[in-house]
Amino acid sequence: MNNLMYCMLFFMELLVAAEMRYRPVIIVHGLFDGPKQFIQMANFINQSHPGTMVTTVDLYDDLASLKPLWEQVKGFGKVIEPIMQMAPDGIHLICFSQGGLVCRGVLATFPKHNIHSLILLSSPLVGQYGDTSYLENVFPHCMKSKVYHLCYNPWGQKISICNYWNDPHQRARYLTSSNYLALLNGERKHSNLSKWRESFLRIKKLVLIGGPDDGVITPWQSSFFGFYDSNETVVEMKQQEWYQNDTFGLKTMDSSGAVVRCAFSGVRHAFWHTNFTVYKNCIEQWLT
Repeated sequence: MNNLMYCMLFFMELLVAAEMRYRPVIIVHGLFDGPKQFIQMANFINQSHPGTMVTTVDLYDDLASLKPLWEQVKGFGKVIEPIMQMAPDGIHLICFSQGGLVCRGVLATFPKHNIHSLILLSSPLVGQYGDTSYLENVFPHCMKSKVYHLCYNPWGQKISICNYWNDPHQRARYLTSSNYLALLNGERKHSNLSKWRESFLRIKKLVLIGGPDDGVITPWQSSFFGFYDSNETVVEMKQQEWYQNDTFGLKTMDSSGAVVRCAFSGVRHAFWHTNFTVYKNCIEQWLT
């Protein structure tokens, strides 16, 4: 092989290597989870996109996931920020369940973030209101209609699930007491709203994943920014007041085609991140 041919082949190999370089992926777990639950997801990513740097953040695992969400935002942010700084082309975030709300809080505190794809995997984006096994673990012997007594006060807001407990029959109490979700969604006005909106709009692609057989996120449409009205009828995303007013930028992002919805039947809550079909159809293509 002459030198010219060798150089051409070497140059082609460099081009292929450059094309195969993928943005780093950070995974943020949900309530009562930790990194061990996402080993399979990391394997999926490394099989389809070899060489990807995948970080599953090892913080607030298991029972520690009940810590208030603003506290978790600070902790997760300290891990995510240096990875963003080392990735000039941006990073991808995969955030599961409660972790989706943590990720939104992290973005709000980083106005110059470089998140390319924000993938929210079965997250209660407009809140949670349902009797589930998760609720029983936190508030045993407590019906959903009574949880607001525990959540809508300063002490309750020190428990993560109370930060996004959204009782449609106690709207005024929710707006007054919620010190996390009501602020993120702009349901309660605050001085940071404009800055947080700008930060939200820096996301290049917002991927929403959920399904009717989830069994935990209630209503399951909360994963797509839908939620109950006072009659417990689901109001879809585009009919929500904060969407129509474009309060935190979701309407602008959706109108630009940056919002992707991926609904899957037959997947229970604890199995989203180990389901290869979900990965192939809803996640893989956004991890470039």
